[in-house]
Amino acid sequence: MTTRTVLFDSPFLLGFDQTRALIDRAAKAAAESYPPYNVEQLGDNAVRISLAVAGFAPDDLAITIEGRQLTIAGKREGVSPDQAFLHRGIAARGFVRSFVLADGLEVDGARLEHGLLHVDLLRPENVEPIRRIPISVG
Repeated sequence: MTTRTVLFDSPFLLGFDQTRALIDRAAKAAAESYPPYNVEQLGDNAVRISLAVAGFAPDDLAITIEGRQLTIAGKREGVSPDQAFLHRGIAARGFVRSFVLADGLEVDGARLEHGLLHVDLLRPENVEPIRRIPISVG
């Protein structure tokens, strides 16, 4: 019997159940290989995700955020019955690719350019530094 080391089981780390779930989702998403993608650092507070989506039109693609999970999905219509391929090497299948976003990371915009879908993420700079918590008496 193998034992799995469970992260975040320290009594000093409270409320990390959702973080465990996010790590499990990220590990599952990392196992997917289609479509290929890049993650690029654009500065101290900006990141770009680029997916190779040749053949997909903007209406074939959907970008959604649920909680801290960014999901990019593509669905293509079937091939016309009039088309007869001698070789078919370009994938025509749909996909769902998910990314778990860190706290404070927001989608700044998306654009489709030369067969690449670019999704820009930004972390606002006006993050509160240290906050003092008032103590009430009574």
